[in-house]
This record gives sequence, structure tokens and C-alpha cells, in this order.
Amino acid sequence: MTVPHSKGFGHRKDERTLKATRIGDVVDGLLQERMFARGMPIGALASDWAAVVGPRIAAESAPVSLERGVLVVAATTGPWGAQVRFLAEQIRERAETALGTGSVTKVQVVVRADPRKGL
Repeated sequence: MTVPHSKGFGHRKDERTLKATRIGDVVDGLLQERMFARGMPIGALASDWAAVVGPRIAAESAPVSLERGVLVVAATTGPWGAQVRFLAEQIRERAETALGTGSVTKVQVVVRADPRKGL
């Protein structure tokens, strides 16, 4: 009997086993897979967003994605979006410091009512 795979897991290279495996080994293995590793920087940034942008802006915005150096930040309203755009270079520098050199090259701002939706 073949067990169906979730989308994205159909081409796993490792063999399935019933042997007990330490959870740390499982997590380490997952983090080496591109699909999971790609989400780690944005997760780290989201968890410490207030330290990056300050508590007031953090209450009205959230990092949404980080692809190819472009950090997408969602703001709750147009005025807050304008504020984030005004501070985009400072946010880029602070995010870069938080994540490491070469991680963030540009900040793009979008407006949506619930900026944390999808995190």
C-alpha cells in the first residue's frame, strides 16, 4: 500500500523507517530542506519585529515574506504604510542586522487590514 504524500513532500529522498528518531534530528533534517529553511528568516524576524521597528510600528505592521532579499512588510492602513515606506531604509538596515549580512536588500510595503494574516 502506498501512503499519499502532502503537496511538496512527494519527492523525499530519505527512506521511511519505524525506528525511533530524536526530535532534534528530525528538526535538523527539516531545516536542511529548502522549503522549510526558506521560512526561517521571516519567522525569526516576525518573532522579534518590535525590536526591529519599535513597539508602535510593530503594532501596525508585520513582516510578510522575504524572497531574494526583498522584505515585504504589511501595514494596517495607508498612513501606516506611508510611515513604513518613510522608514524603509532604517527597517532594511535593522532587519539586515537581525538576520545577517546580505539577507535584506529592499523593503516593499503592502497595506492590508490584518498584517499578521498568513504568518
